[in-house]
Amino acid sequence: MRRRVVITGAGAITPLGVDLPDLWESLAEGRSGIGFITQFDASSFPVRIAAEVRDWDLSDAGEDPEAWKSHARETLFAVGAAIKAVRMAELDHRINPRRFGVYLGCGETFPDFQQFGQLLSHAFEGEEFELDRFLDGAQDAARKPATERGNGANAGRLAAYLRGRHDPDMIPAYLAGLFDAQGPNANCIAACASSTQAVGEAAQIIRRGEADLMLCGGAHSMIHPFGLTGFLRLSTLSLRNDDPQRAMRPFDHDRDGFVIGEGGAIFVLEELEHAKRRGVEILAELTGYGSAQDAYRVSDPHPEGRGSLASIREALAEARLNPDDVDYVNAHGTSTVLNDKVETRVMKQVFGRRAATIPISSTKSMLGHFATASGAIELAACLMALRTGVIHPTINYETPDPECDLDYVPNTARELRCRHALNNSLGFGGQNAALVLSRYGDGGQGACA
Repeated sequence: MRRRVVITGAGAITPLGVDLPDLWESLAEGRSGIGFITQFDASSFPVRIAAEVRDWDLSDAGEDPEAWKSHARETLFAVGAAIKAVRMAELDHRINPRRFGVYLGCGETFPDFQQFGQLLSHAFEGEEFELDRFLDGAQDAARKPATERGNGANAGRLAAYLRGRHDPDMIPAYLAGLFDAQGPNANCIAACASSTQAVGEAAQIIRRGEADLMLCGGAHSMIHPFGLTGFLRLSTLSLRNDDPQRAMRPFDHDRDGFVIGEGGAIFVLEELEHAKRRGVEILAELTGYGSAQDAYRVSDPHPEGRGSLASIREALAEARLNPDDVDYVNAHGTSTVLNDKVETRVMKQVFGRRAATIPISSTKSMLGHFATASGAIELAACLMALRTGVIHPTINYETPDPECDLDYVPNTARELRCRHALNNSLGFGGQNAALVLSRYGDGGQGACA
């Protein structure tokens, strides 16, 4: 028989809450976590808004913040969310560490930008960038005691930073060390589909019998000068600085781009019989996963969404469900003109005539775009929808778009007991991934209660 995979723990660190009940209350009430950027001076940027995690540190999860102060923000989000997930799953010494792994979808990280700016200033003392000055500074820093280092110290610290703590594969390594997870360990980078794909691949590891438990999900923060500049150059960001909380408006006719968000969500996936032997509460069952590539353009989704369509159909096939069995869709819903239009077309192809009536909502309308971590936080929204019988709204939906004409649960939450939720993710570069999450005991049986 196929090994079944369930969720026994979940944790999240977000701009709207750092535990699942608070986060869900905010989402169900349609609150926005978007405001003005405080992490750096963005006054000279065309975009000055983001969804930041504020007034939080790792003491919330029982860790000493000083021990992690030189780590990237997304590392902190992953550690905090993972601690919460592990506690919820009641993992203890009875776990076989060789059967416990980690699979995350965390993106690139960047060093301290004050140090980076000092480095560039040192290297640009002439009219052109002087590589020799940059390298000399790094060499000097390596030779001198820390108390004697000048500008070169910045180069030395930066080099060490990049080689170690800022490699994306290090975050799953940190979690493995924290929880003695000696099994499979990996990090997936597939742009905005990363954490969705990481959860799906973690489930496949359990199904194949290579592990009994997996920590999975993702964390990311691109609220820094490079992140903001990159998205600005791609013309993907909303310019509604005068009204931050109404800037994200997925599927609305007047949408003009997304807002950068940050945070993370981590889950404990577990083989069903293993969870039952431990006597832990089963939160939901992960019944389906699919992934596919558009193979079209790096910057645009395929006009008919062929990769997204294929990944959803694959996920439904693995879950042994028909499209009519899906009760709710958590959309990628980025608030960009092209993505929302293509995703709407995909939903029509998947669900046919029923597409007009199935509830579809965008978590990003309130939290912004978490980049690689977006799929994980949206899976958390699916989990809470299944467990509470409430579907959160897509906020700021005011003006219908003829090309986006489905039921996006506009502005107000809706009560609906559902058995199966579809989580859809599209990634820059053409990568797509989809997950089917089911109430435990309802796998493959279909329809709303």
